[in-house]
Amino acid sequence: MDDIVKAALKKWPNVPHCYGWLALDARGDWYMRDERIQHAGPFPTVKGSRIEHPKLRDFIERNYEHDEAGCWFFQNGPQRVYVQLEAAPWIWRLDTSGAVHSHTGLAAGTVNACWIDEQDRLFLATPQGLGLVHSMDMLEAAQAVEQGQWQPEPCSHAELLRRYGVVIEPRP
Repeated sequence: MDDIVKAALKKWPNVPHCYGWLALDARGDWYMRDERIQHAGPFPTVKGSRIEHPKLRDFIERNYEHDEAGCWFFQNGPQRVYVQLEAAPWIWRLDTSGAVHSHTGLAAGTVNACWIDEQDRLFLATPQGLGLVHSMDMLEAAQAVEQGQWQPEPCSHAELLRRYGVVIEPRP
């Protein structure tokens, strides 16, 4: 967490949390969901405005964490902005060497488990937690499976979320 964010938390400790205004899709893109968008429909059916400003994305990603209940949030100064997740809190990217890193740039570490859900999406569990493999990286993922590095097992999306303690849509 950024030092400026830690300082703001100390200065203003009782700022109300924010829900429904920030979302992460299955490709690792962040979306702002203002009140009009929230009324237009649920995420990801109605996504909102994609955050494209590099410094804003970097700030969100540096201050992205989860609470003890499994709800993911962006600590925006003194305000905790809870994130709606399309699939998982991490979107895994794979490079040609087979290394796995998150949509935020963090190294994933060892792949502890590999799952395929009912929509044929590939999820990996790492020391960082549960994440979805980015759709653009399925060739590299298929190679890891073919080489015996990963052995995907079937599991429903709901069961994966339960096992790894992930809340897709935090509520007050």
